[in-house]
Amino acid sequence: TGRYSGDSDLQLERINVYYNEAGGGRYVPRAVLMDLEPGTMESIRSGPFGQIFRPDNFVFGQSGAGNNWAKGHYTEGAELIDSVLDVVRKEAENCDCLQGFQVCHSLGGGT
Repeated sequence: TGRYSGDSDLQLERINVYYNEAGGGRYVPRAVLMDLEPGTMESIRSGPFGQIFRPDNFVFGQSGAGNNWAKGHYTEGAELIDSVLDVVRKEAENCDCLQGFQVCHSLGGGT
């Protein structure tokens, strides 16, 4: 649901490190989700936490790289990089005091 359910003032004070506050006391993760194929993104969207992410922050291609690094780097991934950077830029611009990025990724696929 995107609502804070704890009772710690300290946690609530620091929630803005990873979340933007939306209307009605909801919190939206400051996250960009990217993949070369739509299947993984649909799994996230249809899962229990899929509705807390901003729909604009899902960036995905139409076909995967088939565990081929060169295809992911030079063709499929190259087509998405501008879209990904645009979403990252928008998220960064919405921050009051950007201090860095946390990146979680895989090197060899496996989804």
